[in-house]
Amino acid sequence: MAVESTQRVRDIVAAATLADKVAPLGEQAVAAIGRAGISEFTVSSGDDVVGYANVQPSRDGEPAMIELVVDPAHRRHGHGKRLLSTVLGQMSDDRRVWAHGDLPAARALAEGMGLAPLRELLQLRRPLTDPLPDLVVPDDLVVRTYLGRGDDAEILRVNNAAFEWHPEQGGWSAEQIDERTGADWFDAAGLFLAFDAAAPERLLGFHWTKVHPAEADAAPLGEVYIVGVDPAAQGRGLGRILTLAGLHHLRDLGLAEVELYVEGDNTAALNTYNKLGFTRYAIDVAYG
Repeated sequence: MAVESTQRVRDIVAAATLADKVAPLGEQAVAAIGRAGISEFTVSSGDDVVGYANVQPSRDGEPAMIELVVDPAHRRHGHGKRLLSTVLGQMSDDRRVWAHGDLPAARALAEGMGLAPLRELLQLRRPLTDPLPDLVVPDDLVVRTYLGRGDDAEILRVNNAAFEWHPEQGGWSAEQIDERTGADWFDAAGLFLAFDAAAPERLLGFHWTKVHPAEADAAPLGEVYIVGVDPAAQGRGLGRILTLAGLHHLRDLGLAEVELYVEGDNTAALNTYNKLGFTRYAIDVAYG
């Protein structure tokens, strides 16, 4: 994709985020804009690009993921349907189409294309101005923050063990770790690692926090970005301990609210987050 087209797509994403109060593309889809090796599609009105889609290829038997956006100034002219029809017409693999926020127009487009909801990703939020439970770390655990690249191999191991089932989070390579530790938003003080006190070299779990800066009329927002626990260490309350460590950190930064994303059928995680005061804020739906 030409540089000018890439910038136009980023402008469309920004405009749609402002208009819909929800980002139209996920983190991986945004990172893929203009990247070599990614299937990208656009729809135009005259000489102006007014819609964009990209496809994250299928991996390990999981379906390909399609995400798309239409410029708010050019909606209700059939551009979304044309764009999605083009993408689907060039795919023979199993695929899913993400609707971030599951807005009425997105639902109508999916239904009109004969697609049905197959997966739900819930966004939960919690005010950090409400009291947090105390953080109590048992004597048999050590919780510390990220010290540098020496921690990466263990983070990668635990991530891929914890999310072996997950179509986006599982199957990471060192490149995915490097992308995130090299990102502008990365803060080593916000990445918490838990070890067994008797085996301090082997990671049991981690909590990666994130801070979204203020935008337009939106205040800065904390995020429980990733909580991963080694399946071999389940049953020790690590999810709660690590989540609380991150929540205390985000509160101490002066943030007023925190968000997280969780699969709609992950009852164990939902139970933990509900007990920590999180409630449903929004929903993303994958249609197929």
